[in-house]
Amino acid sequence: MDTAPARDSHRLTFRDATEDDVPALVTLIESAYRGDSSRTGWTTEADILQGQRTDEDGVRAVVTAPSGRLLVVERDGALIACCQLEHRGEAAYFGMFAVRPGLQGAGLGKEIIAEAERTVREDWGVREMHMTVISVREELIAWYERRGYRRTGKLTPFPYGDERFGIPQRSDLAFELLVKGL
Repeated sequence: MDTAPARDSHRLTFRDATEDDVPALVTLIESAYRGDSSRTGWTTEADILQGQRTDEDGVRAVVTAPSGRLLVVERDGALIACCQLEHRGEAAYFGMFAVRPGLQGAGLGKEIIAEAERTVREDWGVREMHMTVISVREELIAWYERRGYRRTGKLTPFPYGDERFGIPQRSDLAFELLVKGL
């Protein structure tokens, strides 16, 4: 795995996650997407999915993957956000994006995604960023569209029956591929 030095961007520090970060990262990701704590922010999936968003094994797999990194975002030494970056040939994949719920809506997401895009462009020379978003998450998709991502209409089925991804509360879930040229 590539190990990038920590980078400062305004009060934020960006660095690659280590295995020691895994428990705190699971807590952050769960708080941003599931349960009552996620309702503090606007990225909650609590109404469409219950159960876990990820677990230590899932996060550890991303942290140790040779084709990518999990970018940790800290402010004053405190973990406040993260995102997965995976090198996939001519493109990079952006996923596992989480911002502490009480800090959402203050512009951090824009700053973090810009740093993620800069990182993959400079470190891997990729020309596109890809991501998948649950297709019924219209407000979230609109946020990404304002950042320059476009809907492709390419859908992959939600893994119904695999509780590692949560317990669906609707029968119409799918992942849509969003793409942005870098």
